[in-house]
Amino acid sequence: MTSPIPAFSRYLALSPELATWGLGVTAAGLARIPPGASYPPPAHPIDHDFRWERGRRLEAFQIILITAGQGWFETAETGLREVKAGNAVMLFPKVWHRYRPDPATGWEEKWIEIRGPILDALLRAGIVSPADPLRSQALATGLEEVIDELHQGMRHARPGFDPEFSGHALRAIALWQRAAGYSQERTRLMGALVQAERILTDRLAESVNVEKLAQKLGIAYSHFRRAFKKHTGFAPWQYVLHQRLSRARRLLSNGDATLEDIAERLGFSSGFHLSSAFKQAYGISPDRWRRQFADEAGAAVSRRAGGRRREPATKVRR
Repeated sequence: MTSPIPAFSRYLALSPELATWGLGVTAAGLARIPPGASYPPPAHPIDHDFRWERGRRLEAFQIILITAGQGWFETAETGLREVKAGNAVMLFPKVWHRYRPDPATGWEEKWIEIRGPILDALLRAGIVSPADPLRSQALATGLEEVIDELHQGMRHARPGFDPEFSGHALRAIALWQRAAGYSQERTRLMGALVQAERILTDRLAESVNVEKLAQKLGIAYSHFRRAFKKHTGFAPWQYVLHQRLSRARRLLSNGDATLEDIAERLGFSSGFHLSSAFKQAYGISPDRWRRQFADEAGAAVSRRAGGRRREPATKVRR
């Protein structure tokens, strides 16, 4: 019989490299709270400790995944909410909160604490919000596996900043957010959207009738168009054009193909049509963009070469 992973908690000092990488892990832990046990468990630093009666505010974000048992979670914005196995909550900086297991069941919690400007940008954009901190399908997304990997590294981490933890943290945030719509991901509509996006990408140079495509996928076109834009940010034809122009930029920056050649490869009727669409999207002609890209690339190479230390010339004796 496999022994359970031991409980632990670890807190790391803030590093100046956190701002450079955009995201960093400052703490993590696993706790098993038996039925009737006091909460929170001992050994939290004074700035993280709290009691249910008064709650707490933190300076960082946390993701807390409940893997067994059940209990309660509350913030000033959400009110009291029940949480159970499979749920995950996100704690936000400076937002009052409190949580605890049900004494009748206890619970198991796995958590990580993260900071950095990437999270601040997600918060400003409304992608994460204190008004929506609970995810009910978090286990189904694979969030637990990512947290486990991070915990494994944290248990044996050397002092100092570890960029690999940043990668785990970013993935954990993405999976936590993905859980918001996970219960709908397996619906017929979502399956149709995934299939449509793949078809439009694979057949980028072809003229695809999107209405017939929606009909083939069994979705009313008006409904399909709204849903496609909601999930990709583009209406279907705009999505095709965006992908074509993105590939045109890559071809322009990595070769000397003519506009006519690129237009033919990407499904534009002519080089003129490509040039017109490119300028409308980016405010600059393809030829000028290619020259500008080459100039900037050359300047970057020169700057890097200029920054290298040059060895003094060796004098040759006659």
